[in-house]
Amino acid sequence: MNTDRIETRLNSFDPKERRAALMDAVTAIDKGILLCDTLSHPTLNMHCHSFFSYNGYGYTPSYLAYLAKRRNFQAVGLVDFDVLDGMDEFLFAAGKLKVKAVVGMETRVFIPELADVEINSPGEPGIAYHLGCGFSRVPESEKAFLAGLRKRANDRTRKLVGLVNDYLKPLTIDFEATAKKFTPGGNVTERHVCEAYRIAAEAMYPDAAERAAFWGKKLSATDADASKWMSDPVKLEGAIRSKTMKKGGVGYIAPTPESFPCIDEMNNFIIACGAVPTVAWLNGLSAGESDPAKLLELHQDKGAGAVTLIPDRNWRASDPVKQKQLTDALDRFVIECIRRDLPILAGTEMNAPGQLIADDFSVPALAKHYRVFLAGANELAR
Repeated sequence: MNTDRIETRLNSFDPKERRAALMDAVTAIDKGILLCDTLSHPTLNMHCHSFFSYNGYGYTPSYLAYLAKRRNFQAVGLVDFDVLDGMDEFLFAAGKLKVKAVVGMETRVFIPELADVEINSPGEPGIAYHLGCGFSRVPESEKAFLAGLRKRANDRTRKLVGLVNDYLKPLTIDFEATAKKFTPGGNVTERHVCEAYRIAAEAMYPDAAERAAFWGKKLSATDADASKWMSDPVKLEGAIRSKTMKKGGVGYIAPTPESFPCIDEMNNFIIACGAVPTVAWLNGLSAGESDPAKLLELHQDKGAGAVTLIPDRNWRASDPVKQKQLTDALDRFVIECIRRDLPILAGTEMNAPGQLIADDFSVPALAKHYRVFLAGANELAR
């Protein structure tokens, strides 16, 4: 058994190769050929995106379950944007590896009661990132709604590509080709698009100086800054996204109440699938999150039964004042969740290269809440 190739095969686009690699991994672990970590401080990650939406490392659902086993996670959660393509694979892999797991799905919704308030989607009043967690099936009656989420997301990204193509001419990419190349289910995200533009520019402008001049002009930067970005693909793709796709960029599409499903509609779908509507908490610094009790009451009235948060963004800041704001807001939010018996699913997304694989729950800001995070994971994971 070639253990060096197991991880590569687990991240293959070919589902049969992933399944075979998974079974090889199970055998190698059972025989002690592949060893699992013994961590001095327990960890978990309940919010992992896979390559069915975007994972910064190209990880598949099978690999995420394998990663959790090798690193001795207490539990692991799969969360993709707008699709449940990885659900069956992830639950199968977690079962074979004897890892506690939960499947979620993330999307954006419109909340009529907060139409004029920024919540957790910066600069977009009334729009909120929102999850369902605990999926294991999709009834026939709900498959049309699920397909609609995928179509709405892809239509939005396709329109974005058209706008950015017009701006970056002569550099353009083909949406359908990008969908086929970068993600097996064709669920194209802005991050896939940024990578595609970076690669296309390398082919069109093989001379580095010429390419730097192109990006400098298009991204309103000096050639020197563009050259620095080019030496780090993550920074270049971040600059492309920031300058062309986010608010103020040529490809930015301002949301309307019709852009995303209403939260009530989304929660009805989640509940019909036997899952739990889950509040996505950003960091407590927006107007919509400034009063966690009020926000959670609104969500619970609409059926919410859990919350999720990204720990790293709730404490890490170079400015001590900002860090205290974040940690104070986190403390208030956790206390309010405990008061309302709302389990908390904590984890880092891995939806950008360089992000944490798992949070360091030994840091003081997180250590005091780890038992609450673990209890939340244990309540929803199976």
